[in-house]
Amino acid sequence: MSQQDLAYWQQQAEQLSIEGRAFINGSYVDGATKQQFECISPIDSRKLSDIASCDSADADIAVAAARAAFESGVWAKQAPAQRKQVMLKFADLIEQHQEELALLETLDMGKPISHALAVDLGGTLRCIRWSAEAVDKIYDEVAPTPDNELGLVTHEPIGVVAAIVPWNFPLNMAAWKIGPALVSGNSVILKPSEKSPLTAIRIAELAKQAGIPDGVFNVLPGFGHTVGKALALHNDVDTLVFTGSTGVAKQLMVYAGQSNMKRVWCEAGGKSPNIVFADAPDLDTAAQSAASAFCFNQGEVCTAGTRLLVEASIKDEFIAKVKEAIKIWQPGNPLDPNTIVGAIVDKVQHERVLSYIEKGQQDGAALYAGGDKAQPVENGFYINPTIFENVDNSMAIAQDEIFGSVLSVITFETMEQAIAIANDSDYGLAAGIWTKDLSKAHKMAKAVRAGSVWVNQWDGGDMTAPFGGFKQSGNGRDKSLHAFKKYTEVKATWMKLD
Repeated sequence: MSQQDLAYWQQQAEQLSIEGRAFINGSYVDGATKQQFECISPIDSRKLSDIASCDSADADIAVAAARAAFESGVWAKQAPAQRKQVMLKFADLIEQHQEELALLETLDMGKPISHALAVDLGGTLRCIRWSAEAVDKIYDEVAPTPDNELGLVTHEPIGVVAAIVPWNFPLNMAAWKIGPALVSGNSVILKPSEKSPLTAIRIAELAKQAGIPDGVFNVLPGFGHTVGKALALHNDVDTLVFTGSTGVAKQLMVYAGQSNMKRVWCEAGGKSPNIVFADAPDLDTAAQSAASAFCFNQGEVCTAGTRLLVEASIKDEFIAKVKEAIKIWQPGNPLDPNTIVGAIVDKVQHERVLSYIEKGQQDGAALYAGGDKAQPVENGFYINPTIFENVDNSMAIAQDEIFGSVLSVITFETMEQAIAIANDSDYGLAAGIWTKDLSKAHKMAKAVRAGSVWVNQWDGGDMTAPFGGFKQSGNGRDKSLHAFKKYTEVKATWMKLD
């Protein structure tokens, strides 16, 4: 991993060559309509590149190529061990280009270069390699049958997979989809967010170099209401996987019903409670974790701990510690390796976060820290971490997914009250619990309706742990062996032997 300085990354940015075309059937191509949109860096509002704005015509071409590749068996009928070797080579090529990819990620969506390298590229590599290594270790089943019959339960690749991924962790979220989808033998069409398409476009060429056949991996940049909608409505897409907002997830499920009943797997929004009891093992550690839980990645994290539930007896002491802890989480130039908070992804999101800060004050919450713009780089989009106290859980800042570093502090008196507040949400993605009482930790973990529960830490787990949510946070799971279920069909074969 590079330990270079700001000047190094600025020089690399000036020399960077950016590809903006779609990737269909093994080649970079202009969109069918030749339309483009501008890719603007939130760091300083400078234009990075023109990007192909794909639409339904491009979706038709890409789906046809993906279907033809799948039906030919050029990838799907390879032995799992063969596909594994190609995917491992793909990961190796990504690692060889990790500085370039991290730089694209930082320029495109504003995250700190140190995080792009360590978190995004590190997570991408772990995901693709783990998925590759898992595929030839997953066994089918033999049913318990009479002596003169044989029952087989097998898993087959589902066919053509459309993956629509978000802008906050563009490459890592793509890896969560394409890793298990590709290695299972499917053809994939990746639709990156129009806010951060650059790394998805770039890795397409690396996939081809690794040996993934033409048509098996395609990338269609563009907007959700055009090419995203076209993929969701396409009758020859077998499965749609998505990470993004709950509103879009719901619409994608409608599109599936209007078309071919394609499987739809969605990881959607979150408004995660971070619950701190008075008997937490170490309040200083808990406060530092609470700060990172809502400040990391500029708060643009679906699992961000943006609802801080604090036992009333320690509320004043604890939020003072959190206020102290956020001092290190101040926005800086994302190209500086010392920066740990970067730019908000674009002007639209910047204004959205500021509007919620204003609404929180209008609704009666007390602004405790932050709440204002920052300007470490001229013409960029930056906001200081913001803490509200005296928040009622019914307020918009406590119910809505803001996707910015805005923390709502809510107090509770009893464990039962904490559970009620934590579960009083449309979402159920993640939760944190801080207590040294083992019985209380177990009771809370069972009672909180969330797909991931972390005790005395925030954001625990690795590739072996499934990731997904309850309620309107989505369905299905990314990561772990559970992810493979989304990309295969289960077939029962029953044979008479006499």
